[in-house]
Amino acid sequence: MRQPTTDRATRQAPAGLALSREHVCVGAIAAAHGIKGEVKIKAFTVDPASVGAYGPLLDETGQRRFALSAVRPTGESTVIARLDGVADRNAAEALRGLRLYALRSLLPKAEEGEYYHHDLIGLDAVLASGEAFGKVVGVDNFGAGDVIEIKPVSGDSIVLPFTDETVPTVDLTAGRIVVVLPQGLDDEPVGDRS
Repeated sequence: MRQPTTDRATRQAPAGLALSREHVCVGAIAAAHGIKGEVKIKAFTVDPASVGAYGPLLDETGQRRFALSAVRPTGESTVIARLDGVADRNAAEALRGLRLYALRSLLPKAEEGEYYHHDLIGLDAVLASGEAFGKVVGVDNFGAGDVIEIKPVSGDSIVLPFTDETVPTVDLTAGRIVVVLPQGLDDEPVGDRS
């Protein structure tokens, strides 16, 4: 079975992102917490509390920096934290949905068979035969394991389990993954999907 990723970056970054590929999304502000400016952060790190361990985090534009303090876990993938410069609930609420990015060089190196989701997005997806299938447009985990979203050459995006059986090869150097479609999806040619 494919190993879980070391730190999970979110789906593809929004348009207009000023940060380079040297930045990885490590969390997103989910809501304000209390009245003193604390926020609830959905962490995309294996250990949610480590979201505060990578120095000041940047917003999607790279213009705003946020130092986190008083980070404490509240759930399987969430933490409560204080952001320097955010002193009340209104300021915290204004940050809802903000994605937080860290420099890749500050993150742990991925082990063999582990991948940062950020590195998978944009890779070409090919079938075992070598036929072009599409592009990776997202990677998520909704609680039952990682899933990979692929936009086929034509038709709607599909979501597949990110397992060794479904994605037996990840070649970051070549910029591609090999996909083995589950029975039922492999019955029609790629060009006929709509």
